[in-house]
This record gives sequence, C-alpha cells and structure tokens, in this order.
Amino acid sequence: MFEALTDRLQTAFRRLSSHGKLRPREVREGLKEVRLALLEADVNYQVVKDFINDVQNKALEEDILSGLNPTEQIVKIVHEELVHLLGDEAVPLSYGDQPPTVIILCGLQGSGKTTTAGKLARRIQQEGRKPLLCATDIYRPAAIEQLQQVGEQVGVPVFTMGENDPVAIARAAVSYAKSNNLDPVIIDTAGRLHIDEEMMDEIEQIEGSFDEPETLLVIDALTGQDAVNVAQEFGRRVELDGLILTKLEGDARGGAALSARAVTGVPIKFVGLGEKMDALDLFHPDRMAQRILGMGDVLTLIEKAQQTIDLEEAQQLQEKLLSAEFDLEDFRTHLNRVRGMGPLDQLMKMIPGAAGLPDLSGADIDEGELDMVDAIINSMTKRERRNPDIIDASRKRRVARGSGTTVQDVNIVLKQYRELSKMMQAMTQGKSLQVGGLQLGKS
Repeated sequence: MFEALTDRLQTAFRRLSSHGKLRPREVREGLKEVRLALLEADVNYQVVKDFINDVQNKALEEDILSGLNPTEQIVKIVHEELVHLLGDEAVPLSYGDQPPTVIILCGLQGSGKTTTAGKLARRIQQEGRKPLLCATDIYRPAAIEQLQQVGEQVGVPVFTMGENDPVAIARAAVSYAKSNNLDPVIIDTAGRLHIDEEMMDEIEQIEGSFDEPETLLVIDALTGQDAVNVAQEFGRRVELDGLILTKLEGDARGGAALSARAVTGVPIKFVGLGEKMDALDLFHPDRMAQRILGMGDVLTLIEKAQQTIDLEEAQQLQEKLLSAEFDLEDFRTHLNRVRGMGPLDQLMKMIPGAAGLPDLSGADIDEGELDMVDAIINSMTKRERRNPDIIDASRKRRVARGSGTTVQDVNIVLKQYRELSKMMQAMTQGKSLQVGGLQLGKS
C-alpha cells in the first residue's frame, strides 16, 4: 500500500544525491517533495508539518551538510523520524495478572473486526494460550454466525447468548472462561456505519465491567483520513490500549498507518496483511519505516520463513543439493514452501533493493504461473520427476497435454528447475554463479 509513497520518497532522495554537496536551500527543496509525498499519501496535515520540521532541524545541522555523504545522513534522519512517528518499538498484547485477560475489539462496521478477532485468537493460540471468542454484536444480521464460523476455522470456542444484552453476554463469557480455564476472552463488539451515542455507551459499559481490559480499536486502513477521525472519537470515549490496522495489503495511500499513532497517542499493535487467518502481524515501527523507504524488511522475511519451513526439511534439502540429488519433486516442494509464506509481491518488497529490479517487481509476479508449474510437475511420472533428464520430446508432449499447457511451457519449467538447482548448489557450496544477469553466491 506504500508503493506510491516509496517511489516519491526515493525520487526525492535521488534528486538530493544528484547535487553532491548540499546547501540549506537544496535540503529545504528536497524536504518539500517529501512533504508533498506524505500529504498525497493522505497523512494528517499536522502530523506532516511536525514531521518535516523535526527532519529539517536535524538535516540542517552543520556536521550533516559538511559530511562526506549528506544525502545518506538525511535518509537516515528521515528513517529515524519515521520510526519515532510510528511508535519507536513493537508493543505486544498486555495480559493481566489474574486470568482471564479481557480483550475488547471495537470499531466501525466493515473495518474487519470479526475476522480480526479470529486472526488474533489464532495468533494467541499459537503462543500456547487457550482463547475464547465472545459474540456481543446482536444488531448486524448473521454477525453471531459469522463469528462462530471464524471460531470454527481457527479451532477456538465461541461464547454466545443469542440476542441478550451485550454487557451481560460479555460478563457471562468471562465467567465461563474462568470456569473452563480459558484465557484470554476476545470480545467482538458491535460496529455501526458511523459513530453514534448508543454504540459508544455500549462499549463504555462493556469496558467498565472489567478491571484493566485490553481495548483495541480496529481501523480499516483503506478509509484514509476518516480512519484517523474515527480513532480520535473512540479515544475520547474509551481507554484505548492500542490499534489494529486492517487491509494494509490493499491499494490505499497509507496515511492512516502513518497518522493514527501520532494522532491518538496509542501504539499500533497489529496489522492485517491479507484474508488468511494467519495474516495478522505484530507491528514493528522500524521494519515498516524500512519498507516505506524501500529498504526492504529482511527480519520479517526470515520470521515468515522460520514459521513455514521445517528445519529438518531444510537440512535434508541442503544434503540433496550437496549430493546433486535435487529433483523436480524437491523443486515443487520448494515453490510451495515459498508460497506458504504469503503473497509473492509482498515477499519481494521485503528484499532490500528488489523493488528496483524490473524482473522482480511485484506487478510482474503472477501467482497463476506457479499454479501452471505445479500442474506440469504433477503431470509427470514419479520417474520423470526424479530424473528430469529422461524427459524427451514425446514425454514433453504428453506432459503438456496432461497439464493443459504447451511444450514451450514445459521447457520453461525445466529450464527454471535447472537454473534454480545450479544456483542453490553454488550458494550451498560457497561459490558464485551468474543466473539471469545477476551474480549470486554464498554470503
């Protein structure tokens, strides 16, 4: 969602670097472009004004302008200020001393609250806890059934009491959790199409029913400035402990993510990056700042790989590579493991510098092509997958017919397999290799 902002910022920095040595006038002109980029990204005006003032005051210091590479130092200042704007450090959930902890999710209708409840329950479950979902939205048609479906999807129990008083439902859910050793209780409150007194009174009553609940506001990042206005209004009525930004993978301008924390004064705790139930990430301000500036996000990429790739399988793969036994079955497994880490366009943006390579830009990555690769390999016999060298012209025609593709497609897959095999062997053995115009090697 920050693609346009990233492009504008990188253009501004390139223009600064073209001057060589910088004078105050050039710094101010460059920061004007940064200011425009942020405003176009729908960042709150006052937030932009304060941000640019802070960057400018630091960038105009004499030791920066007289340094060997002032532009790099200015980029470093922008990065540091972005991190500060986004919240300095990751803030996880806060659990109470006496279980169960009560987590209240609030927000407008359509913000993705119910789905987020399921994602949060899934994440908490993976930490070894036993969460309970609680349905208090008695107004929206089928809202209770939706939460029950979400709970079934993630394997988490859902507490319901039909269309009773939402405050009574929440209290009963906590009593049930205590009796059944469930912790925490995630309360999915009712949303409205807009903020109204009835809605706010109800949330205030639910929050007031418990000692030190964790109250999280779910914000749809696609709503831009409206999201910030919603956050301000909720912040006036309830004691917000954090924000969850949803739909951050969408085609929004990103202003809500950059403004919400500064305007509300509470941290962004999680971000939703997709429809799948595991697509809820802890928000890391430093990593987000790196991605906005086009620096990649290697730490998140590594974490996703560790969650997806089994260490024992990785060891077996390395042994196969060293003994030159990497076959098409391994190739298919490798592709599926990478796909399991998330959408490829998002993964590519986490690799430093990848955005600048036309062959690797997110727009050029077609998930359908991976489906075709899978179909082609599945149409081969086990013997052909284990020994691709035996696949002659007639076998290629048969594979193409079986997979609904062409012989040319089969040839492309075989070529991709051989290139990947060579590349991985070279990197495993500490050599360097030229593949597709790139010099690859063990780091």
